[in-house]
Amino acid sequence: QVRLVESGGGLVQAGGSLRLSCVASERTFRNYATGWFRQAPGKEREFVASISWTGSTNFADSVKGRFTISRDNAKSTMYLQMNSLKPEDTAVYYCAAGAYSTDAGSYGAWGQGTQVTVSS
Repeated sequence: QVRLVESGGGLVQAGGSLRLSCVASERTFRNYATGWFRQAPGKEREFVASISWTGSTNFADSVKGRFTISRDNAKSTMYLQMNSLKPEDTAVYYCAAGAYSTDAGSYGAWGQGTQVTVSS
C-alpha cells in the first residue's frame, strides 16, 4: 500500500500563504487520484481538494479561488498551494490517495497529517 507523508504546515497570519506537499512511497502514485482533507478540533474531517491522475481538479466551495492543487507524477508528489488564508482554515491537513472523489471513504491511503494554524 502506498505510504504518504505530508509537510509544509505551520503558523501563518491571516492573508498569508502556505504550500503543503505530500510525497508518496511508490511510483504507482501516478495511477491514483489524490486529495487533501482537513479536520479542525471538534469537527469532522472535510474535503478540501482533489486531483485525478489525468489532472482534473475539484475544490470545496470554502477554498475555491484561494487554494490550488497540483501533482508531479515524476516526483510522486502532490501539492496544495493555499493563499489568502483565513483563521477558519486552521486544521490538520491530510493527504490521501485513492479514487477521484470528495468522499473520504473513497481513499485507501492516508498521510499522518500536518498542522496549519492561521492567526487573526
